[in-house]
Amino acid sequence: MQIEQYDFNKEYSKGVAYFSMEFAIHQALKIYSGGLGFLAGSHMRSAYDLKQNMIGVGILWSYGYYDQSHDEDRNLKIEFRRKRYYFLEDLNVEVTVEINSKPVVVKAYLLPADLFGTAPIILLSTDIEPNDYLSRTITHKLYDSHEETRIAQEIILGIGGVKVLEALNYKVDIYHMNEGHSLPLTFELYKNKFKQDKELLKEAVRFTTHTPEAAGNELHDIELLNRMGFFAGLSLEDVRTLTKIQDNNFSLTVAALRIVKIANGVSKMHAKVSTDKWRVYGDICEIIPITNSQNKRYWADKPLIRVLDEHEDFELIGRKKHLKRQLFDEVADQTGKMFNADVLTIVWARRFADYKRPGLLKYDFERFEKLITRSEKPIQIIWAGKPYPHDTNAVNLFNELVHLARKYKNVAVLIGYELELSMMLKKGADIWLNTPRITREASGTSGMTAAMNGAINFSIADGWHPEFCKEGQNSFTILGADANLPIEEQDRNDNKSMMDILENKIIPMYYDDMKAWTNVMKNSMNDVLYEFDSGRMAHKYYKKMYK
Repeated sequence: MQIEQYDFNKEYSKGVAYFSMEFAIHQALKIYSGGLGFLAGSHMRSAYDLKQNMIGVGILWSYGYYDQSHDEDRNLKIEFRRKRYYFLEDLNVEVTVEINSKPVVVKAYLLPADLFGTAPIILLSTDIEPNDYLSRTITHKLYDSHEETRIAQEIILGIGGVKVLEALNYKVDIYHMNEGHSLPLTFELYKNKFKQDKELLKEAVRFTTHTPEAAGNELHDIELLNRMGFFAGLSLEDVRTLTKIQDNNFSLTVAALRIVKIANGVSKMHAKVSTDKWRVYGDICEIIPITNSQNKRYWADKPLIRVLDEHEDFELIGRKKHLKRQLFDEVADQTGKMFNADVLTIVWARRFADYKRPGLLKYDFERFEKLITRSEKPIQIIWAGKPYPHDTNAVNLFNELVHLARKYKNVAVLIGYELELSMMLKKGADIWLNTPRITREASGTSGMTAAMNGAINFSIADGWHPEFCKEGQNSFTILGADANLPIEEQDRNDNKSMMDILENKIIPMYYDDMKAWTNVMKNSMNDVLYEFDSGRMAHKYYKKMYK
């Protein structure tokens, strides 16, 4: 079956296959968990907008990431429900991949370009009749916690993806690995397409690293990887020669940085952090910055953009309040609490993880309680996000916030943090709060889509924020963050800075000087709409990475 394409812009005619473990394309297609998927979704939308010769390659997760709900005590309930997608097209292509010396059949489906306005995306599944039950479970759950299943997923994405493209006779010039999950494609190409020519492989493969966190830079025993078929049948001697990894701890990120011609970090700060982190291993490629961005066509509220362009402040304020009321309907539906559109609303919403510090706001609990119980110039707080289902600390923190919120009518914790709720929160927030430990946030694209919708960023100076922030003019910065301090001291200092700025700058401006507040909001929207729209990012990938 041929994949129907649009007419390519000659500027972007080089054929790129973009491999990603997750794509956030539409609320109905639940094959994503968080920021990596949101970024990949926006990249595919902008590739379509610019008519780039690009195709996505991902996995059709039968049970998605997980469905978020509450049990009878309001604790987080993690449910895995099978999904079916009748809008995908069967490509009538099946390939076989060896996993643990056993053949596994991989079937390919297509998300057509014109369905949601994206580059076409091939989605792979092993959850089909020819395979036994164990093989079928490989593509059941995104980021399965079992190490061997996770490795098998990466083999399916990398090797299975390359084989499907070849079965379709799809011409690819550049293979782009969005994070290290698809690394097996390099060994498949090296062995079979490029006949062990390192230079040909280097010219054909690119790599984006998305996080300095250990959990996002996988390390596995090289013997286990070899036994499972991760290296596409190459001998360990050939693998060690290609990757220059001589011990048995095999880092996917180090291998990728030694194989590809060029790689990128996802903000200027992250590219520097990544270079400093990985160059100690030696023989790595250059890591350039291409800051992640998000697709304005999808994320920005069109009426809000229209009144911004028309310079009608009263309409801008009115539209923002309307968007807040829509969010507050969801708050009422989930929690039974009625929020007020005239009250300053702070939102913390993203993946729950320790380094992102969702609980930093309540670090000094006495001060926090004074803040949320004040009768003059009150505030409302909303938390939302999905912890990794097997991260006990993150799940416990989520539940702790749920139980905390019971005491206060102006505090809410929402479930179901997927594309639609994410959109609603960004449109309804006044302040978009971002509190990672300094140097550990790679990009932080949620702040971009919040800014597109009139939410003002209040963030640690990490990820994209230093590139965007004009302090007090388009956003606010939590000052004094220092990665060299002990964690306890970092948290104490960052909490004090955050609370001081909230109490002394942000809250007074919102209630006492709406003109100044509206100017900050307008500056934020104007400053984000071009430089941090993913059209700019997609263009830079062609010019800086694929050339």
